[in-house]
Amino acid sequence: MAGASVSDLASAIAIRNEEGAIVAELKAGSEDAYSWLIAQYNQPIYSLVYRILDDPSDAADTTQEVFIKVFRGIKRFNSESSLKTWIYRIALHEASNRRRWFFRHKAKEASIEAGPETEEHSHPIGLKDTLVDDSESPFDTVFHTEVSAKVEEELKNLQEPYRTTVILRDIEELSYEQIAEITETSLGTVKSRLVRGREALKKRLTRYVKEMGPELGLCDPAEKKRPPSSATGSKGIEVQL
Repeated sequence: MAGASVSDLASAIAIRNEEGAIVAELKAGSEDAYSWLIAQYNQPIYSLVYRILDDPSDAADTTQEVFIKVFRGIKRFNSESSLKTWIYRIALHEASNRRRWFFRHKAKEASIEAGPETEEHSHPIGLKDTLVDDSESPFDTVFHTEVSAKVEEELKNLQEPYRTTVILRDIEELSYEQIAEITETSLGTVKSRLVRGREALKKRLTRYVKEMGPELGLCDPAEKKRPPSSATGSKGIEVQL
C-alpha cells in the first residue's frame, strides 16, 4: 500500500507540473498551447453540453462560447483547482444559462421541422462507448444499442441537479471532489444527488426492462434470484440495475 501511495503521489506531482507548464504557455498566448487545449477538451465539453441542452446546434454554439470564456479568463486562472475542473465549471455554467434562456424564450417557438431534427440527432454519441464506472451504477453492463438509446432518453428526463451529477460521474467519470468543485457544492451534496439521480434512473430502466426485456433478450433483475430458464438461455443479456 505504501508503494502504491508513493507512486500515486509521484504521478500526481508529475501531472501537476505538466499542467502548470501548459497553463504558463496559455497565459503567454502560445498558439500551440491553445491548439492542444481545444484538441484535448473540445469533444468532452461538447458531449457534456449536448447532454444538458439536447440540441446539437445549441451545444456547438455553447461549446464555442466556453472556449472563448476560457481564452479570455486564462490569465486569471490561479490553479486553485485543476485546469480540467475549471473548464468544466465554465461549461456547466454556460450550458445552464443557455438552458434557462431556452425555457424562457425559445420554448415558446414552434417549428414543423423540430420533430425530424430532434429525431435525427436523438443520440449521436452512444453511451455504450462512454459509460465506464467502477462503482455500482444503473449503467453497468448496458451495451445493447436500443437500450443505450433508452438510457439516453431517460437520462434527459431526470430533474436537475440530479441529471448533471449523474452525467458528470457516470459518463464524464469525474471524481466526487471534482464534481463538488465544478458545481460548487459539498461532497455530501454530490453523493446525495448521485444516489437520488441513479435511483430515479434505475426505476425508469427497470420498468423498461420489464416491458421490453423478453423482446430484446434482457433479464429482469428479479430473475437473478430464480433458476435460469431455457427461454433466457446463455446468450441473454442481463442488465444490472
